[in-house]
Amino acid sequence: MAERPQDFVEFDWDENNLGKLAKHLISQDEVEDVLANPLAVLDDPSHSLLERRLRAVGRTEQGRWVFVAFTLRERAGAVLVRPISARYMHAKEIARYA
Repeated sequence: MAERPQDFVEFDWDENNLGKLAKHLISQDEVEDVLANPLAVLDDPSHSLLERRLRAVGRTEQGRWVFVAFTLRERAGAVLVRPISARYMHAKEIARYA
């Protein structure tokens, strides 16, 4: 299991990653809730050769299970969490992590 992204300063949002959230009908607040207190964080080496990718699973305040792909970036000495994509999890995925 990878380290948790707890030492980050802020999130790195722009129209690209916000657009991916809209596609999956998930809100920015839900993603931030999950990443602030994930149940599991795993490395995801198969999805990028250029930067370290991670995936997190967790629950929103409303109890919905969410999968988030993200990376950690450093800018001006601060660690930023850059969500790449997020979606609600399917029943089979939830059973695997629950």
